[in-house]
Amino acid sequence: MLSCTQEDHESGRYMQNRELSWLQFNERCMRQAKDSSNPLLERLRFLSIFTSNLDEFFMVRVGSLIDMLPLGKKYTDDKTGETAEEQLTKIYDRVRILYAQRDAIYQELEKEFRIKGVFRLKYEEMTASEQEYVENYFSNSILPMLSPMLVDPQHPFPHLSNKGTEICVRLRKKKGEEYFAFLPVPVDLPQILYLPGPGVRYIGMEDLLLELADVVFDTYTVEEKIQICITRNADIHAEDEDCEKNEDFRKVMQKLLKDRRRLAPLRLEMTDHPSSKMLKFLQSRLLLSDSQIFYTSGPLQMKYAYGLENKLNPEQKKEMLFEPYTPKTPGELAGKESMFDRIRKQDRLLSYPYESMKPFLRLLEESASDPDVRSIQITIYRLAGKSKLVKYLCRAAENGKKVTVLIELRARFDEQNNIDWSKEFEKSGCTIMYGMANFKVHSKLCLITRNERGILRRYTQIGTGNYNETTSKLYTDFSLMTADPGIGEDAALFFRNMGIGNLEGRYDHLLVAPLELQEKVIAGIEREMQKGPEGYLFFKLNSLTDRRIIEKLRDASCAGVKIHMMVRGICCLVPGIPGETENIEVRSIVGRYLEHSRIYVFGKGSTEKMYIASADFMTRNTRRRVEVGCPILDPDVRAKIWEVIHLQWSDNTKAMKLLPERKYEPVIGEGSVNSQDEQMKLAEESRRKAEGGEEKKEPQKTLWQRIIHWGK
Repeated sequence: MLSCTQEDHESGRYMQNRELSWLQFNERCMRQAKDSSNPLLERLRFLSIFTSNLDEFFMVRVGSLIDMLPLGKKYTDDKTGETAEEQLTKIYDRVRILYAQRDAIYQELEKEFRIKGVFRLKYEEMTASEQEYVENYFSNSILPMLSPMLVDPQHPFPHLSNKGTEICVRLRKKKGEEYFAFLPVPVDLPQILYLPGPGVRYIGMEDLLLELADVVFDTYTVEEKIQICITRNADIHAEDEDCEKNEDFRKVMQKLLKDRRRLAPLRLEMTDHPSSKMLKFLQSRLLLSDSQIFYTSGPLQMKYAYGLENKLNPEQKKEMLFEPYTPKTPGELAGKESMFDRIRKQDRLLSYPYESMKPFLRLLEESASDPDVRSIQITIYRLAGKSKLVKYLCRAAENGKKVTVLIELRARFDEQNNIDWSKEFEKSGCTIMYGMANFKVHSKLCLITRNERGILRRYTQIGTGNYNETTSKLYTDFSLMTADPGIGEDAALFFRNMGIGNLEGRYDHLLVAPLELQEKVIAGIEREMQKGPEGYLFFKLNSLTDRRIIEKLRDASCAGVKIHMMVRGICCLVPGIPGETENIEVRSIVGRYLEHSRIYVFGKGSTEKMYIASADFMTRNTRRRVEVGCPILDPDVRAKIWEVIHLQWSDNTKAMKLLPERKYEPVIGEGSVNSQDEQMKLAEESRRKAEGGEEKKEPQKTLWQRIIHWGK
């Protein structure tokens, strides 16, 4: 057993700052844009993901740190002891490096696109006929929509919208007076304008307005013009708002959304270096320091990357996109047999996006019309824009079932969608709850109660991801459906507690935050510590920031426990530190699909306990949210999850390993294993089996020979 001194324990040598760790995750996303093994258009989309991720990071995380600046040394990071100012300095320095990397990758991608016949053009690169087309389009379709804004004593500095692209111009009158003005790029316009003729040729809308801004300000001389984009602080919370005792929380959230659009600027992006006059003007009006200004040679908005495929010919699509994949229905859930009958026989597990969400939706559809179903209770965090799940729940309520929907209105950046859906549920007669005061409900739990020959039987679904039919095709998640009585009783108790605002309920089987989940996870780690080198822990998470759990994992490592972790995003624990975390290994997979499932494993062999959960090991999840974890009791389901774990740990294509130096390096292994590709193959084999085709094959020995022997 290793010894760990108290002095070492308190030193924090084995921890790192969460914000810098998150930037490392986003860099891994950008790495996929550079990876030539990915199709070309998919690489551009990864760059778009990197960009939108960084936007949210500034709006939320940087916004939160800026709010903490007045506290000085009264506020410090609990991992590193750094003040908000010290953290911001490191963030700004790192982000500048990331901008340079992004720009270099973007330029390389554009070169490759041109080779393939796809051209993003500057105005001066277009043919005379294309310029004529663009100018006519501008005059007829754009100019009437423009709202230029001059800044002078009669026209105060305008409100620049969050993440809206603006053309900022410096103007001169004939008498020599100088003015500044803004030309917002209308949000109703597409981000790019396709040009007529053969091939794929287009111009960015902001590039077009930059070129033709002189037409808008034709009574002035345009001395200077530049594209800019403001990012505003969006880190405001519903719990910060005053809420009258009898006020509908939905109204509070609608007010919050309006406030968010008006919050203070915290980042200024520009596509060129302006004159000192323009820079001074912008900084003085936006109250931004030099450190908050970032320059980029790439587009300020990149969502257009998702529409480009509609302009590609079949050969280009085949070459530039991932091969299309449709989630499969598992063989054991195919056919017309009732979902209730199937679940009663055996627990069922769906693995998204490789397997379809349809069996769970079929369970809800059956429930809506089944005369024996008495009630449906469900927690909702995020939903698709078009949702069959909503349709079936509403139909159930209209058919006289007692339907209770606990919908979280504070799902960040999805608030308006949830407000709209809550109104739909109400119209159909569903009972609506908005979550718990000061605690977001992030759990993914559904309970169906059915009268079977005079006996009430409970069918419970627990997931790691949202009830979102769109993201279920993009995120890797698990969805368990079980008729286990103990789990059903716990689920029923959970909903009763939610109905009366009780967060202090105790549960026999489920792990429920904020009261018990953290404590039970720590207790599970401590049980493995008692085994010393025979102990084993595995965790698959999106993020790890909870200091109590990090410290306990460190203690377990010192006790000789072997710990494997797949942490996709933030990881504040640094593995491999001698005398601290040397028995811990951390890997991360960023690939075609977003890794989103959470798995907890305590022990191995006969003492193994496995859970799936909605909660990451972040303090916000373990102590400040309502989360649910569920034990995996069925041996077949447990084996299926282990199959996924083994595949992911054997990945040497998309996986990276966190080093003691706080850097990531690619996982090196024999052959080439892409765990996501392998899981698609497994799902396809199951589908073929269901259709009476080829039987499911055993994994090749060469693959399993490359897999780690767990616990050694």
